[in-house]
Amino acid sequence: MPMELRWLEAFLASILGLLIGSFLNVVVYRLPKMLEQQWANECAELSGKTTEPSETFNLVLPRSRCPHCGHAIRWYENVPVISYLFLQGRCSECKAPISLRYPLVEIVTATLFFFCAWHWGASITGATWMVFCGALLSLALIDWDTTLLPDDLTLPLLWLGLICAAMQWIPVSLNASLWGAVAGYLSLWSIYWAFKLVTGKEGMGFGDFKLFAALGAWFGWQALIPIILLASVIGAIVGIAMKFSSGLREGGYVPFGPFLAGAGFTALFLGPNALLQLVGL
Repeated sequence: MPMELRWLEAFLASILGLLIGSFLNVVVYRLPKMLEQQWANECAELSGKTTEPSETFNLVLPRSRCPHCGHAIRWYENVPVISYLFLQGRCSECKAPISLRYPLVEIVTATLFFFCAWHWGASITGATWMVFCGALLSLALIDWDTTLLPDDLTLPLLWLGLICAAMQWIPVSLNASLWGAVAGYLSLWSIYWAFKLVTGKEGMGFGDFKLFAALGAWFGWQALIPIILLASVIGAIVGIAMKFSSGLREGGYVPFGPFLAGAGFTALFLGPNALLQLVGL
C-alpha cells in the first residue's frame, strides 16, 4: 500500500474516532443510569407498586445538558475536542468547568482508531478491531465509575469475537477463540467461588468473568495467562498506590475491569506472542 494512502486512511479513521469517542462519553454516562432506571422499574413491578411515567432517557434522548445549569448543549458546542478548547473547558452559560475526561476519551478513541487503520488498513479486520476498542474503552470507564460491567456491552463483545474468528476477520482460529471464551469465563468463575468459600466474601463481579471470556474470544486461549498476569500486576500496583494516597473507595476495593481492559489493549498493540514474551512465557 502506498504510504500516502496509508496515512490518509489512518487520518480519516482518527476523525471517525473523535466522533465515536464523543458518543462513547454519552454511553459511559447514560448506560449505567438507564440500567438503574430499568432495575428500579422491575423492582417496583415485582412489589406490585405503580411507577410514574418518566422522561424518555436513552442514548439519544434527551439532548445533552450541562449538569450544573441545565443548558442544552448546541451542536457547535459538541464538536469533539475543538469545542472544549474554544469554550476553554467551561459551560457557555454558567461557566462551570467541563471535565477534562470528555476530550481525553475522544483523543484516546481517535488514537486507537488511527492504530487500527494504520495496522490493518480500510478493511473488515480494521473495522472489527475499532469496534473492539470502542467497546473495551467504554467498559473500562463504566467499571471505574460504577463498578458495573453491563451485559449490554460484555456479551455482544464476546459474541462478536467468536463471529469474527469464525469469519476469519481476526487472526485467531475459531477453535482458539471458542476455548479462549470458555477458559476465560471458567477460570475467573472458579477463582470467585474458591475465594468466596474460603473468606465468605466476593472478590470480583460476574461482569469480570464475561469480560475475560470476551478477551479470550478475541485473542485466543493462549493469551489468557499473560492478560490476567498483566492485569493483576497493574491492578495491584494501582491499588497499593491508591491505598497509600487514601484514594480507595468506601470498602477498600478497586474495580478489576479497567485493568483487564488495559491488558487487552496491550495484547492488541503488541500481539499475543509478544505479550507472552513480556511476562516471560
